[in-house]
Amino acid sequence: QLQASGGGLVQAGGSLRLSCTVSGFTFEDYAIAWFRRAPGMERTGVSCMSSTERTTYHTDSVKGRFIMSAENDWNTVYLQMNNLKPEDTAVYYCAIDAPDRGPCGMVETWYDYWGQGTQVTVSS
Repeated sequence: QLQASGGGLVQAGGSLRLSCTVSGFTFEDYAIAWFRRAPGMERTGVSCMSSTERTTYHTDSVKGRFIMSAENDWNTVYLQMNNLKPEDTAVYYCAIDAPDRGPCGMVETWYDYWGQGTQVTVSS
């Protein structure tokens, strides 16, 4: 089970930290990613981490602003979002791709397990 939380309403330039709690999985290795769906748009990848490569990737629009991290043996994964912009407004989802393919990718069809989403709204 994946449980995303931490969304809310924030002014442009502000920060939020999203959390994704992972439970009930017994995978030895996997990738975990954050996706988002803006109003009227398709869901797109934001950031991902690979448990085997221990690397993090971000989509270009959030590089330098978002930081993805994990703790508690990856039972909790965070997305620290800084300098938020109105275009970051979306429902944010965490998802797992297991087993790990190596470098993680923000390809929606790779991910079989999804959390319920948390709303992030950035006002201008």
